[in-house]
Amino acid sequence: MNLSNYTIKAAEVVQNAQQLAFNNKNPSIEAEHILQALLSMEDSPVEYLLKKNNVTINLVETKLEELIKKLPSTTGEPAQSISRDANTVLLRAGSNLKTFNDEFITPEHLLLSIVQGNDAAGKLLKDAGLTEKGLITAIKDLRKGETVSSQTQETQFNALNKYAKNLNEAARQGKLDPVIGRDEEIRRTLHILSRRTKNNPILVGEPGVGKTAIAEGLAMRVVNGDVPENLKSKIIYALDMGQLIAGAKYKGEFEERLKAVVKEVTSADGEIILFIDEIHTLVGAGGGDGAMDAAN
Repeated sequence: MNLSNYTIKAAEVVQNAQQLAFNNKNPSIEAEHILQALLSMEDSPVEYLLKKNNVTINLVETKLEELIKKLPSTTGEPAQSISRDANTVLLRAGSNLKTFNDEFITPEHLLLSIVQGNDAAGKLLKDAGLTEKGLITAIKDLRKGETVSSQTQETQFNALNKYAKNLNEAARQGKLDPVIGRDEEIRRTLHILSRRTKNNPILVGEPGVGKTAIAEGLAMRVVNGDVPENLKSKIIYALDMGQLIAGAKYKGEFEERLKAVVKEVTSADGEIILFIDEIHTLVGAGGGDGAMDAAN
């Protein structure tokens, strides 16, 4: 099994599928194992894609466990071969590269490949309401025209929703506390944001004086429409530096995540305001041996 043209996440899926087959004492790796590995993977787009197609994930997981329990078991060495169905899934994933003009196989390709099949795993997803056409549309919507040209690139898709918090949405849902006594600072911030150039305000002050509260107050004003006309359509995101750094274990992965966030903000043509809380933590963040830190 050659995994050289798989992204790191997709290769992990295949390895986890083999481990699942071994743990369950199944003689070979089945398509069901690959599907379970996809569903249990952290920080993957699979959950997003299934929810986008109105698939109830818990129901799929329950039925999948029942399918795996029905698989034959062996007293000899388990997981020593790959079944015909699972092999077809991997081969079909390779042919799906052309659909998206990608260079590497990602977890999305594997999921699409399972849906295209007529085996038990494929039928399970179809019964849950997932279609090939719906999945392709969701993948294209997730990528926004991007293609996969490196083994770590899949971490760049949907970056803002992964590493930042939508303050407008939080304000709409009533999750933000009302801001009292910071009207002058919020007005000044709005004034700076309304400029054509030099429109990046920085809030400096002692801990606990209400710097983050100003950004939250700003989001509440945008939602209520109590801002100048040019700011009414803006979306405020708060970047979570901890989330951005967490789990970036491969060299260059942190830089790619940060680049993806910046790219998503710039491609929104000024419709997104990015609030970086605790901005001093940018200095030295993600800077390993011979690597640039986030401030550079």
